[in-house]
Amino acid sequence: MIPAAPRTVIVDDHALFRAGLRELLEEAAIPVLGEASTAGDGVRLVEHHRPDVAVVDLGLPDMSGVEAIRLISERSPRTAVLVVTVSDAEADLTDAILAGGRGYLLKETAVDTLASGVRAVAAGEAVLSPRVAASLMTRIRTEGRSAPGMPPADELSAREREVLRLVAGGASNSAIAAELFISPHTVKNHISTILVKLQVANRIQAAVRAVRDDLV
Repeated sequence: MIPAAPRTVIVDDHALFRAGLRELLEEAAIPVLGEASTAGDGVRLVEHHRPDVAVVDLGLPDMSGVEAIRLISERSPRTAVLVVTVSDAEADLTDAILAGGRGYLLKETAVDTLASGVRAVAAGEAVLSPRVAASLMTRIRTEGRSAPGMPPADELSAREREVLRLVAGGASNSAIAAELFISPHTVKNHISTILVKLQVANRIQAAVRAVRDDLV
């Protein structure tokens, strides 16, 4: 079970931002176990503490933030990575998600949204800043359908397609449950099945498939 106050580490090379984010999270009753200014130190910090969430910037001095995300995901699979960065570039967003990032927020995001984003990814949700979410959806729609060899969309049941449609629209589990008149537990089960059938790791990647392959 994910704790109400997810244990968190911060990986960012800007000392002032780290200090401000740490203060923000601790005020929101989210414990910060440690900070790192480089990707290498960040990976080691995660391996040592095994936190619920790692907040990672993309602009790190020793290796790319994307590589750091990949290493964290490999070495501490239960740690959810939340990217918090200044970059709204489509390529950075896509690379971070494919490397294992569960959320992507811009540093311009409101402070309360940063705290709720940490809690959301710890609980298994996927979060995106609205501006980069719109950019992602536009990019997916212009890239065409998926490559050969992807799982067939007809493996999804009618109910799973309904759930996927709402996931792609950014709805939370509770909102999906209310819309479809089912329990949040049933929604969670449907989403788990959808991820397996589509061979994706998280809700963001499921939304990518939904839009790219016209599944909804």
